[in-house]
Amino acid sequence: MNKEEQMIEAHRLGDKTKKPFLIPKEKISYMGYCFATDRILIDGCKVGYMYREEPDDPSYSGWRFLSGDESQEYVDDQWNGGLYSVNTICNYDPEIIPLLESEAGSSFARNSNASRLEEIKE
Repeated sequence: MNKEEQMIEAHRLGDKTKKPFLIPKEKISYMGYCFATDRILIDGCKVGYMYREEPDDPSYSGWRFLSGDESQEYVDDQWNGGLYSVNTICNYDPEIIPLLESEAGSSFARNSNASRLEEIKE
């Protein structure tokens, strides 16, 4: 089955674990949970925007990872993202690793030439 057929089948089954992830879960170690979109996990985009909320659960890191090109409609559709291990996202985009110790309220975006993530100062 190709990637598109696997996505259709996963959706038909209502089972997000059946999505054709770029890196299989067997190759990824555990670190805690975060939210990430399919633009990263399915389409293979780098993290383009990341921010950390105050965690509301001990197993939730507070991190949210997006490619940066998702529309609000895309993000609002729960099928287009989910909770995953922070380590999963690190394996997709290792550039986030040095930023993971940042406090809640921190946010980072890929700079204009897409070369690296920079802190957004408000």
